[in-house]
Amino acid sequence: MSETGGESYTPGEGASGAPEQLSEEARQRFAAAAAAMQAIQREEKKSKKRDGRVARTILQFLQDERYTHLFVLISRLVARDCPSIFILAILSLINDECLAVTQEYLNETGSANARETSEAGLQLLQGGELNALANQTLVEWITRLQLVLSTEAKPILDKLMIDDRNIDGTVLQLSTFVLQEFFRSEVGGKRNISFENLHALTSNILQTVFEPFMQMFERKNLPKTQVDDD
Repeated sequence: MSETGGESYTPGEGASGAPEQLSEEARQRFAAAAAAMQAIQREEKKSKKRDGRVARTILQFLQDERYTHLFVLISRLVARDCPSIFILAILSLINDECLAVTQEYLNETGSANARETSEAGLQLLQGGELNALANQTLVEWITRLQLVLSTEAKPILDKLMIDDRNIDGTVLQLSTFVLQEFFRSEVGGKRNISFENLHALTSNILQTVFEPFMQMFERKNLPKTQVDDD
């Protein structure tokens, strides 16, 4: 169980937890979103110009009423001090401004276009009922997530890992809701797929994204003598 009340999951071993049910407690959850906004504003004040734009973009996203059901999940990640660029990369699948800022960040940090990541994504998504555009859009999203992790692996994992193997389950919840929004869009085929039915796909995608870096994280936490022996 995470510090913020979300569940955890272990990449490669499936996922746990069902989507949080949104109800008439919306006011309390908007309060949580407001707290997230304040945290992001604090980050913006102390960050560089580029990182400030990343934070401002999340603030703009939180003001979009179409995504109110995502506010509490975003606020949880902010409360864990998860780097804003990773949150933005998750949201980039469904929001053009988030996509533009994420791509700008990757260009400025000199991240290369990872062909191996794209191929992994294609293998993951093959066999599904996706048209070419939807498949390519998802592959590009998976690639962006891994590229962001490749540049920010330590700060992201330091904030999201709740122990040596488990990641805060809020990442899985938010990513599943984002995928649900994507499939409802025109590019995604205007399909209304339940959270439960997307849960396994999202878990597999996150396994592809996190697994190489999880191994690095676990290796980092081994005693020095054991690392040397390996």
